[in-house]
Amino acid sequence: MNLVVITYLIYIIISLVLTVWVANVLFTNGRKFLTDIFTGDNELADSINKLLLVGFYLINSGYILLTLRESQHILNVQRMIEVLSYKVGVIVLVLGAMHFFNLYVLYKMRKRAKIQQALEATYN
Repeated sequence: MNLVVITYLIYIIISLVLTVWVANVLFTNGRKFLTDIFTGDNELADSINKLLLVGFYLINSGYILLTLRESQHILNVQRMIEVLSYKVGVIVLVLGAMHFFNLYVLYKMRKRAKIQQALEATYN
């Protein structure tokens, strides 16, 4: 096996492990926000949480696969480490951006639900 193939394998493994870890953190902790947003409707919160998880996996896995190809030659271990650090660094940034995007969306949903609850309490 040459260094390009080894680089690809290491990149895929590291990227997928990071994606699964971030997804599990979001899935576990996001449920609390979704339950609050949907006023205790656990079934709806769980359903939406699972849909968000699938979407997260699809987007990040697709991006990992799209960025797999390396056009420059990898002739030594130093170059392999440089390529891996760049590629994994980009994936970490994308995962971080996805994490903050999810937090932002959950925050906006929660804020809207709280306003709706306040309006309903005012009119009842």
